[in-house]
Amino acid sequence: MRKLRIYAIAAVVACASTLAPAAAQTLRIAMTTSDVPTTGGIPDNGSEGGRFAGYPIYDALVNWDLTNTEQLADLAPGLASEWHIDPQNHLRWIFTLRQGVKFHDGTTLTAEDIIWNFDRHLNDKAPHYDRAQAGFYRTYTSQVAKYEKISDSQIALYTRLPFSMLPYLISRVFIVSPTQYQKIGNWQDFQKAPAGTGPFKVDKVTARTAIELSRFDDYWDKARVPKVQKVILMPIPDANTRVAALRSGAVDWIEYPAPDSIPGLKSAGFQIVTKPYPHVWAWHANNVAPSPLSDRRVRLAMNYAIDRESLVEMLGGTAIPAAGPWPKTYKYFGQPKEQFKYDPEKAKALLKEAGYGPGKPLKLKIQLPTAGSGNMVPLPMGEFIQQNLRDINVEIEYEVVDWGTMLTTMRSVPPGTANAPHRDVVNHGLPLSDPTQFFLNFHSQGFPPNGSNWSLYKNPKVDELLSKAFETFDPGPRDALVAQAHALVVDDAPWLFVVHDLNPRALSPKVKGFKQVQSWYQDLTQVTVD
Repeated sequence: MRKLRIYAIAAVVACASTLAPAAAQTLRIAMTTSDVPTTGGIPDNGSEGGRFAGYPIYDALVNWDLTNTEQLADLAPGLASEWHIDPQNHLRWIFTLRQGVKFHDGTTLTAEDIIWNFDRHLNDKAPHYDRAQAGFYRTYTSQVAKYEKISDSQIALYTRLPFSMLPYLISRVFIVSPTQYQKIGNWQDFQKAPAGTGPFKVDKVTARTAIELSRFDDYWDKARVPKVQKVILMPIPDANTRVAALRSGAVDWIEYPAPDSIPGLKSAGFQIVTKPYPHVWAWHANNVAPSPLSDRRVRLAMNYAIDRESLVEMLGGTAIPAAGPWPKTYKYFGQPKEQFKYDPEKAKALLKEAGYGPGKPLKLKIQLPTAGSGNMVPLPMGEFIQQNLRDINVEIEYEVVDWGTMLTTMRSVPPGTANAPHRDVVNHGLPLSDPTQFFLNFHSQGFPPNGSNWSLYKNPKVDELLSKAFETFDPGPRDALVAQAHALVVDDAPWLFVVHDLNPRALSPKVKGFKQVQSWYQDLTQVTVD
């Protein structure tokens, strides 16, 4: 194993030296993914794809504000300088387009370009409809019923039902250049030479090796024209290999350092950056028969069986215990009845009530990724949870897969899928940046492929509260409804809520100007490298 790791580190060092020979103003980042995310405007590899192959290269109509580090990030104008609901029709959203925006190919953004991009996702009669990838982004586009150009400066999006948080959903719909696509002719080859409007443009994509970006000097937001000349994004799924690459100087920045490496990195002068943000590392339980987790008592038992405080200690303080999808400090947490803490005796009692015990142990099959976007260090975390559950007579069988395979399960293979193996849990850490993410994971309208509700969790009262919340345009009453729904979800325990990641990363002392925001997304434009 040690030899394999040495070879992996050597390969990373050799790759990095070929890509970026110690050039000043080149920022080299080690991602947690096993491959480079797709770069054509529909990034894969989960949310990490959006973090590195989304916003650096593209803009959406609505972007995220990555300038304020003292509070949770919220929306900001992107390619739309303003948006509002039509006061006469709460199905109709009007977006005023920013003028003079340039694509990387030199063309100027128009209202027709926005319509063309929505055709890519939603119009299967359009010649450029993206049959291979549009379904993958249906999570973010499924609420859009139709769209139209109003004028050269405005477009309208229509929702199927009143949906007050549509701007959050479409913040993930990135806008690409129709001219560049027409020049290339197909989406597969577009990935190799894409054109967006973001602060960085793509120079080169090498599968499983790197995405090479360079500064876009004509970026419309002059305050965010990048300070570095180049960014190189490398997939290094093993946390220890990422740490070794940072120590050797092969990279300048790593996502999620191995927790046991953090004290040594700090003492060696490396920067360790953390900050709370809406993220949860969870086991998504199969909530339908014949899975034993269709019994709420069993799901509650598992939530009381986890020693989260000891797990956080094992993780070097890079997380905090979870008591629900959102942290207790978040405005949407509500007032659930269940207060999850480490209580193995209560867990055993709940299992006994459900018919399990030493003479009849509960047996579960879990799909566990080796690494990937937001998944922290899943293998040692999985071993820790396995031991906790063994203490209450729960036997775990792991199906260990790569990140891409797990994403396919989440999106396309929910419980009950014909000819698919039985799974009781899929382990998936993910950001819950806003209530649309909560909706997609816990409303029954979020069953795959329209959302991320792999668990097939359905509580009519939660559906009712969330539907009413999203029909409500007054933020106060809307937030109260979401909090009520969140409290019910905590009490139903459709997932095993484990920890909230603190978004740790390690940076070389040469990296300056990075200010971590309370968001999954981060701003690379203000960073410099000595």
